[in-house]
Order: sequence, then structure tokens, then C-alpha cells
Amino acid sequence: QVQLVESGGGLVQPGGSLRLSCVVSGIIFRFYGMGWYRQGPGKERELVAGITSGGSKTNYADSVKGRFTISRDNAKNTVYLQMNSLKSEDTAVYYCNSWGSSRFSWGQGTQVTVSS
Repeated sequence: QVQLVESGGGLVQPGGSLRLSCVVSGIIFRFYGMGWYRQGPGKERELVAGITSGGSKTNYADSVKGRFTISRDNAKNTVYLQMNSLKSEDTAVYYCNSWGSSRFSWGQGTQVTVSS
């Protein structure tokens, strides 16, 4: 059974930074592209960033380009999202899941709140 465990969220002021982590178990992690998704208040879930299985290619939503960086450590079955220059509109629950293949069952996510 696939498990996705996100962590690292919290309350941060505008302009601040956070680093999210997602530990994945139950799959051969290095075989899968992975993505970070978010769902803001009253909004649909959207893709924020994706990274290929080997980590050589990444993709970002226009709204986060230049501010967010996705990375992965296949030895640790972990995908990261470094978020800088955070804005109030980044407030959302952030989830990790597969990217480029069928989604697994969603984890509980981690709440990111950007507010002064």
C-alpha cells in the first residue's frame, strides 16, 4: 500500500520561506515522477511542481516559477519543495503525489499559511 507523508508546513509571513518534505513508501520510488500539488480555500487542487523519476527535469506552475524549487532524494524516498518569497495566495494544503502517471491515494497534506 502506497503511503505519502507530507510535512514541513506552518505559518509564515509574506516573503518568508518554507521547505516541505514528502516521504513515500510502498512503491519503487525511483521509478516514478513526483509532483507537489496544492488546494487553496475554495479552490480546486492544482499542480505546483513536478520532477521526473531521475530528477533531471522539472516543471512549475507559472504562479510559482522562480520562487519554488522541487527536488528529490531517491535514496531516502523523499521529494522536497523549497518555497521562497511566499505570498498570501500560496496559502493552501500541499500534497505530494505521482506526476506523469496515475495518482495514488492522497495523503493528509501539510498546511501552509502565509499571513502577517
